[in-house]
Amino acid sequence: MRIGELAAKAGLSKDTVRFYEKIGLVEGRRLGNGYRDFPPEAIAWLQYVRTAQALGFSLAQVARHGAELRNAPDPAHALSALLQEKLEVVDVRLAELTALRAEIASRIGAACPLRT
Repeated sequence: MRIGELAAKAGLSKDTVRFYEKIGLVEGRRLGNGYRDFPPEAIAWLQYVRTAQALGFSLAQVARHGAELRNAPDPAHALSALLQEKLEVVDVRLAELTALRAEIASRIGAACPLRT
């Protein structure tokens, strides 16, 4: 399918699909007329990329783990392991933000809030 059809079915702009192709997240072949031609499975893959981004994964992480997930004997298990790692990162960050919030709250109303 051509880039416009892929973009529409995946809910992306053509520029986004071109960018993803440029960085290696999706591959299309070039037809004789120069148009890009993408396989039907590219739709599901691009939807996966968007979901992964919404869950806090960077495009670099998606690219790094994409082949690993596609080639895993049990992709659901491999994905669950990646989600568990992400959850641990979120928990650490949440603890850091909670401590920062407490520190900021303790300084509100102080004579000089920037002094300890």
